[in-house]
This record gives sequence, C-alpha cells and structure tokens, in this order.
Amino acid sequence: MKKILVTGGCGYIGGHTIVDLIQNGFDVISVDNLSKGSLKMLDGIEKVTGRKVKNYKVDLCDLDDTEAIFLENPDIVGIIHFAAYKSVPESVSDPLLYFRNNINSLLNILQCAEEFDVDNFVFSSSCSVYGNAEMLPVSEEAPLVEPESPYARTKQMGEAICRDFTLIHKHFNAILLRYFNPVGAHPSALVGEFQDLSESVVPVITQTAIGKRKEMTVFGNDYGTRDGSCVRDYIHVMDIANAHTRALQYIIEDRNKNNCEVFNLGTGNGVTVLELIDAFERVSGMKLNFKVGPRRPGDIVEIYANNDRARNLLGWETQYGLDAMMDTAWRWEQVLAEAKKASA
Repeated sequence: MKKILVTGGCGYIGGHTIVDLIQNGFDVISVDNLSKGSLKMLDGIEKVTGRKVKNYKVDLCDLDDTEAIFLENPDIVGIIHFAAYKSVPESVSDPLLYFRNNINSLLNILQCAEEFDVDNFVFSSSCSVYGNAEMLPVSEEAPLVEPESPYARTKQMGEAICRDFTLIHKHFNAILLRYFNPVGAHPSALVGEFQDLSESVVPVITQTAIGKRKEMTVFGNDYGTRDGSCVRDYIHVMDIANAHTRALQYIIEDRNKNNCEVFNLGTGNGVTVLELIDAFERVSGMKLNFKVGPRRPGDIVEIYANNDRARNLLGWETQYGLDAMMDTAWRWEQVLAEAKKASA
C-alpha cells in the first residue's frame, strides 16, 4: 500500500481527498498545523472510510519540523500539497502574510522531497492564475496574466517554482492542478468544511439560510455577464478529490509525457452567483435573504474551464451536477447546526 503525505489534510479539499485516496487503496498521513483546518475532519474521515489517519501538527514553514515527518516516514512515495492560505480579501489586506506562508511552505516541502527522494508531487493551484482570461472556456495553454490578488500571485509563483524544480530534477514528477470553485460536501454528510465564517460563496449561502448570518451580499451586479453577477465554474469537492487521486496514479504509473504537467479541474460550465442562489433555493425550498453590494477588490469577472486534458489523460469525469453540489452543501450545514445544538 503506497503511502501519501497530504499537507493541509485537515482542511476542506485535503480532507475530502484523503477519503478518495483511502478508497482507492492508498495509505495516507496528514500534516496540518490546524491554523485553518480542524481535527474534526479526521473523525469524519474515519467514519466514512473506517481508517484512522495520523496528523502531524507541524507548520511547514519550519524546515526542521517538516524534515522530522519524512525521517519518521521513509516510505512516502507521493505528496499532495494543499497547505496554503486562500482568502482573496485577506491576501489583499496582508500580502506579506500570504507570501511568507504559501511560498515558504512550498519551498520546504520541495526541499524535503529532494532530500528524501520522494518523486511524485501534486500541487494545489487555482484558476485565479488566469486572472480575467481573454478566451473562455479557459484552457491550460492560456497565458497567465497579471494576477488580481496576492493569493493568485502566490499560486503563479508556486507553479513557477515547481516548474523550475522539475527542470533540474528529471526524475521528479509534478502535477499542477488548477481548480475552479470547489463546493459541496461528502454525500454521507460526515465530511465537509469546518470554517465557521467562510468567505466562499456556497458556505456563505448555507450559513445565511441556517441563520449564522443575517443576510448575504452579492458583490456586484453590474458586470458584463448575463445577469450582472460574477461567473464561476463550481465543481463538487469530491470530483476535485478524485482528480488528485488520478493525478497521483498518472505519475506513479509513469503515464506522464513530461515531468511537469498542468490540468484544469472544472465542470466546463459557467454559473453566475445569482444562478447559484437560484439553485440553492430550488434544492432547499427556502428563500435566501441576500442583497446586492459593491464589487469586491480582487474578484475576477468570469472564468470557467476547458477540462478536456484532465478527461482525456487522467480518465477523469465529474460525477456531481449543480443541484447535488447545493444539496450536499445544505445537508452538511444542517449537520453542523445539529452538532452545535447537541453540544450546547
């Protein structure tokens, strides 16, 4: 059973990916300093998979502590690197925090991969590297433009670091996965996102519906889109998770043509924020309390994916439609509310 290190394994996408890895026969360990993640994620993973996953509470910006994980686990064959800060507004207000955390953690994990001969690496990137793309749907060949936020810049820099690293380490395989907008939760409603006040739009919708927030703000309705709100490519988190498993299998099995390859992870469909709210209201049977506010700094107008490469080379297909995304997100929010009520 091949051992995979998942950084940020107690976070939203990391936790769902651990579930998919285990269900596809991998042994998994996690490293997460819990500044954003939660150990509750590991409890949910155990309930879904029957497997207890060990987490190292380590800050990857500390090289010595990071090296200790590899010393204790000399049989690691692959790394999936999620651990990073991801708030666009926070990155705009505190760019140095984002550069320090997101870049230093990547440098340290790559140094450990080099020191301990771990040759398979999957990097968590973002469609934000495309900025306001000129051609839609955006393909992996699209030029990377000036980023709209420091968060997006750290992803561009991270990709460049990985590419430069693979140029001098020909045995090292890196896959750069550019996700669009992961949403939803595991269909069991045992695993989901634990952030109390997420800035991502779907948790904001469900938190408003459940009463955690008084109302939701749609940031701008004057964009040049079909209803004036921003367009995104929303994709279920378990589809994203499965793509990571397939990316690892792809390089472990030496099916890659180059030792640094890029894949878009999106459904290929653009959905406006107002359409997303409509889908939630349809699935839940509730009316959402929202208002329209001014545009938010750092937001791009419209982005959705050309996902042909991932489908053709990884054999990956999305399994969840928009209604399933909103349904699993809403059921997860209700589970959180019940758990809070039970502990009160």
